[in-house]
Amino acid sequence: MADVAELLEQIASAPTGPEVCALFDFDGTVIAGYSATVFIREQLRRGDITVRDLIELTSAMSQFGMGRLGFSAMMAATTQFMRGIEEATYHDVGEKLFQKQISRLIYPESRRLIEAHLARGHTVAIVSSATPYQVAPAARDLGITRVMCTHLEVENGKFTGTVKRPTCFGPGKVDAAEVLAAEVGGDLDDAFFYSDSTDDRLLLERVGRPCALNPSSRLRALAVANDWPVADFGSRGRPTVSQFMRSVAATVSLVPSFAAGLPIYVLTGSRRNALNFSLSLFADTASALINLDLRVKGEEHLWSHRPAVFIFNHQSKADVVIAARLLRQDLAGVGKKEIRKMPVIGRVLEMGGVVMIDRQNASSAIEAMKPLVDAIRNEGKSVALAPEGTRTISPRLAPFKKGAFHLAMQAGVPIVPIVIRNAGDVAPKGDFVFRPATVEVEVLPPVDTSDWTARDMSRQVRDVRNMFLRTLGQPEEPAETPVREKTKPDAESRPAARKATKRRKTAGKRKATTGKKPAARKSASGKSTATPSKKKGTPKKSSTTRKTPAASRAKAKTAARPSVRRGSRNPPPSVKPKLRAPQQ
Repeated sequence: MADVAELLEQIASAPTGPEVCALFDFDGTVIAGYSATVFIREQLRRGDITVRDLIELTSAMSQFGMGRLGFSAMMAATTQFMRGIEEATYHDVGEKLFQKQISRLIYPESRRLIEAHLARGHTVAIVSSATPYQVAPAARDLGITRVMCTHLEVENGKFTGTVKRPTCFGPGKVDAAEVLAAEVGGDLDDAFFYSDSTDDRLLLERVGRPCALNPSSRLRALAVANDWPVADFGSRGRPTVSQFMRSVAATVSLVPSFAAGLPIYVLTGSRRNALNFSLSLFADTASALINLDLRVKGEEHLWSHRPAVFIFNHQSKADVVIAARLLRQDLAGVGKKEIRKMPVIGRVLEMGGVVMIDRQNASSAIEAMKPLVDAIRNEGKSVALAPEGTRTISPRLAPFKKGAFHLAMQAGVPIVPIVIRNAGDVAPKGDFVFRPATVEVEVLPPVDTSDWTARDMSRQVRDVRNMFLRTLGQPEEPAETPVREKTKPDAESRPAARKATKRRKTAGKRKATTGKKPAARKSASGKSTATPSKKKGTPKKSSTTRKTPAASRAKAKTAARPSVRRGSRNPPPSVKPKLRAPQQ
């Protein structure tokens, strides 16, 4: 039995470069459970399959599980119900299901293995029998650009109800891996392959570095017989009864923790001391119930500048416990207005100084945060909030909102960045259950805001966000391309510039007035001919010498003259410009 540390050591000892392939099965290996189950539920909800279709689909899957039906035949039976549906809708469905459900099924341990391979420059790929609609969004989030999977046939943008062959299953996976290895100049004898099922036995036996992750009982026996590494991950999947009960206790521990501070308030009259006691008690109690361990780097920055605005990247509801455990005292917070509706807990948080804001209404949020400025200036309290505004579905940093930065600037206090690496290991977005984990935290040096201005706020936010990105090992946000300032021409070039501008404007107006084609008319024969501007035999006269009545001539001249700005040096082409002496 191997653990993640041992697997990471094996990756670190392997050669670097894209010639080394690291292949991952998807269902049960990268994620807990099966993405097909998530998609079938969504198909039922959308009405893409009926209850009768579901019965037939379940029968086909059962026969496949018992070995009575091949994978391609099973896929053909299950995809027939998708005939006529537009493929684009399933790209959208895949993205939404990843955001809401599949993202929280990704094993943190598998993510670390993938990141280790990418750091070594290996060619990382997912080799799965699932469809791209199930796999592709997760692959993008994990930084994997190579996806080899089973494709459905599409014509004119719609599913035909059949599957493309060969499918990516059994020998199909071996063929796909061979093609990838040849493409990158590698050899499967040097490749890694991680899987949870004996369905992948052929590829496990073909690669030089097989590994059984979360294996079935049959694969576990096969791995032991062949001396393959075996690892089990308990960070995802169905929680135990103990984990569920401890999560409930950790959540509601906020109430008794604040109740325990009431005697201090009654006996001393100090609301501040009572809140500090309750906050520390909650942090320690919840951490013990969750079995949360923190490894903190730069802890001295938590106390070197107080008060301050502490900002952290938000991956999990466990961040509340982490922030409380780090900051301990003299703290005010910000929460979404929906928290106020939580029975008892919402009221306790409000009494504890948490300001509830409407994230959808920027003006009301700014108004609601004004008491925080007073709390910082008058009471010496610090504020902790997440500039991303909400929890992210992965460790990838989301864009920052500006509220925290305006708050620090108005209060005249520094910003202290708290970079949390893996709080999602404890409870990913959408999960209620807390799981035991060790979370790594790095507190960066305080950022002085004394010379900040609202005009440069976008640059200041970008600079601080890049501090987070560097610490997390993610690509930094590039600086905006500076806008080239318009400069006035110097005294020597000014006459030449005016002449060039005058020539361009005159040429453009002349083109506009002379570039029109004569209107077409039909002859007696029905053919279209150009209408002549003058009658045949009539001598052409200059427009400036043609005799017309004075009133008509003045009216026509006024109507034909384009609007000219007063003082313009560029009269219309129909008006003869007056000669002027050149300016010196």
